[in-house]
Amino acid sequence: MKGEKIAFREDLFILIMKWYGKASLPGKARQVLEEMNDLFGCKPTFKSYNVALDILVTGNCPKTAHTVFLKMLKGRVSPTVFTFSVVMKALCSVNEVDSACSLHRKMISHGCVPDSIIYQTLIHALSKDNRVDDAYNLLQEMIVMYCTPDVETFNDVVQGLCRLGRTEKATDLVNKMLRRSLVPDSITFGVLMHGLCREGKVDDARNILGELPEPKRNVVLYNTLLNGYVSVGRFDEAKAVIYDDMLPAGHTPNLFTYNILIRGLCRSGSLGSAHELLHEMALRGCQPNIFTYTILIDGFCKEGRLTEVGNLLEEIAAKGIRLNTVIHNCLISALTKNGKVQKAMDVYEKMSREGCKADIFTFNSLIYGFCKADCMEEALGFYHDMLLKGVVANTVTYNTLIHALLRTGKLLLAEDILHDMVTRGCSPDVITYNALIKKYVTEESVDKAWGMYNGMIEKGVAPNNASFNMLINGLCRTGRVEEARKFLTDNIEQGFKPDIVSYNSIINGFCKSGRIHEAMKLLDKLNHTGMRPDTITYNTIISWLCKARMFDDAYLLLCRGVDNGITPNARTWHILICNFIKEIDEEHQ
Repeated sequence: MKGEKIAFREDLFILIMKWYGKASLPGKARQVLEEMNDLFGCKPTFKSYNVALDILVTGNCPKTAHTVFLKMLKGRVSPTVFTFSVVMKALCSVNEVDSACSLHRKMISHGCVPDSIIYQTLIHALSKDNRVDDAYNLLQEMIVMYCTPDVETFNDVVQGLCRLGRTEKATDLVNKMLRRSLVPDSITFGVLMHGLCREGKVDDARNILGELPEPKRNVVLYNTLLNGYVSVGRFDEAKAVIYDDMLPAGHTPNLFTYNILIRGLCRSGSLGSAHELLHEMALRGCQPNIFTYTILIDGFCKEGRLTEVGNLLEEIAAKGIRLNTVIHNCLISALTKNGKVQKAMDVYEKMSREGCKADIFTFNSLIYGFCKADCMEEALGFYHDMLLKGVVANTVTYNTLIHALLRTGKLLLAEDILHDMVTRGCSPDVITYNALIKKYVTEESVDKAWGMYNGMIEKGVAPNNASFNMLINGLCRTGRVEEARKFLTDNIEQGFKPDIVSYNSIINGFCKSGRIHEAMKLLDKLNHTGMRPDTITYNTIISWLCKARMFDDAYLLLCRGVDNGITPNARTWHILICNFIKEIDEEHQ
């Protein structure tokens, strides 16, 4: 045809491209655009490009659309406002918001002025990307440019502000909507109320609902307020939302309403009231679902009320509702905490038979239960079983095992688990390290404790007071008091704030090495530095004074302690009486 010099009108190619668009063949439409000039000598104008670009974006080919747009500019075809609108939509859909904003700034140089659609597209993308300030500024520009924002555009910015906790500015924006005679919809108020409730400003959320005319109120808005009251622990006011507001106004509570209230009552310990709501729900034609039962079972399990849990399970079974992983986990956790490990095993086996997949919480509860019962072989068996099933162990798993192994005297196994933990990419925390440091100190393997402490520092895990105190105690117990004092001083200079436990260890170390006077000096120093000695401090020095037959000094120290607000305990009197009796016996021999 080209050889016969037949002239084809652009309208024909546009029609063909539209046919391909309707057939969901955006690639073919692009091919027609490219062949118009090359094969048929018909140079495409902005009309052809606009049709092709729209088809590509609608056909989910946003990156191709941008490439075609660049080719359009290279061919010196002037884009229109519609062209920019389509390309910006394409860029925003693939999170290239900066590129879209850059195009917006270049529109003027192409003789195009942005319209409402362009502003709305960019504001939505910026808000979604948490670039709320940019979205807010663009909204202001939109108004200055006499482009009227719609409610959805305002909602995008209001939602973005609320998501970042900037409800005051969001409220101002809603007021600006009202001043422009733009009526916010229920989504606007719902988003704002949700944002206020998240910040704990439930009274402000209530005021917003109170100002709304009745036709604009709906169950979603009431649920938002209800959830706000539950979140801040104001459960009586939460109930009032249903019984004093919703029902009198003719709004029927739905499943979400009851689930929110049941969760609140369970949190407040009103499990009986929460359970009674099941009957009310049925009377109002609202059937509880698996999430309703999950909330109730979790509440009863946490209180150890397993009889009520059993009744709920029978009710669930009668309704043919299949138990989910969360309910199984609640049961297993409650049973293991109550020492009923075998029953927890029965639940786990039933869970497996029903095809309900166990997760990390399932295995952690079972491991905890067997560790608590000192059944380490079974606990380790579950650990290996979870790994075989592709469940990744977390810090809770490893800490539970390490603590139990150390408690049952299996130090080498605990060290193996620590190695396994690190090898599998799970980072030990301060609890992990402290457990091993404590064990090493108890066995007077202070150098190993030091090694663990240094490893902890190298891994970037910040030690706490327990870490420092255990090392200080270990050094003092093995006669290395000067090292302990230097360690304490060095760490104080680096910002560590010691407690009385730190000093009690050093005082005991001084006394144990026969340096009672230095212990007394440290006690005096404590009184002057504002660190209040406790009963253990005085008992330690009194005990060593008595052992050194310095009974007068021991009695004077006791009087001094009483004057400083220390109340002697049974240990104090036991030390004094036993040593006085011993002294009297020795005098009469």
